[in-house]
Amino acid sequence: MKDDVEKYRTMLEELQVTLKQEIALANEECAPIQLNGTMGRISRNDAIQVQQMALEIKRRREERLIRIQTAFSRMEKGTYGDCCRCHNRINKARLDTIPDVVLCIRCASQPRS
Repeated sequence: MKDDVEKYRTMLEELQVTLKQEIALANEECAPIQLNGTMGRISRNDAIQVQQMALEIKRRREERLIRIQTAFSRMEKGTYGDCCRCHNRINKARLDTIPDVVLCIRCASQPRS
């Protein structure tokens, strides 16, 4: 399992770098819209819509960075790969796909109570 944890640590580190780069690039799209007299109502609405979508994408990337930090913490505690709800092992194929995942498939598919 130690080799697996190091593999996932590498995957998470690479994902972290990518997300930070994407967030930095998205800052332009998230900037306040400069309104001027030449911009029509439709163009302004389109610009606002693009900005709102960019803000949401940035928020989701920032949330994923938090999940990555949490995964690093779980690695240090020795609980990485354990479901945070039922404490069973998360399937390796699931971790291979989403290395920052915190729930096994069974718990993720159940409604939250």
